[in-house]
Amino acid sequence: MELEIEFKVKSKLGKLISTTRGYWKIITEIKHPTIKGKQKLVMQALVDSGIIKRSSKDRDVYLYYHKLADKFLCVVTKHENGTGFLITAYFTSRIKEGDIVWTK
Repeated sequence: MELEIEFKVKSKLGKLISTTRGYWKIITEIKHPTIKGKQKLVMQALVDSGIIKRSSKDRDVYLYYHKLADKFLCVVTKHENGTGFLITAYFTSRIKEGDIVWTK
């Protein structure tokens, strides 16, 4: 059975990031319901981030921050072998600790 891709986008760091329809549903219905219907915004955050940080806990995990009016959209991905996948996405008022790997 082939997994249905919800979206696939080349990130600011040149990684092809994707997520399946089923996993997107878990993120938007269970983990972070405020992200529901925000696929385009999540994809935009991956392509046009203001700040990208590397997780201090897992060196393969990257946090893409996209500034909105009064908060940030944080898109968390894991990079492996030139590609990557979405771990989660959420709105936040602050940027987490970690090494900055890219900034505008």
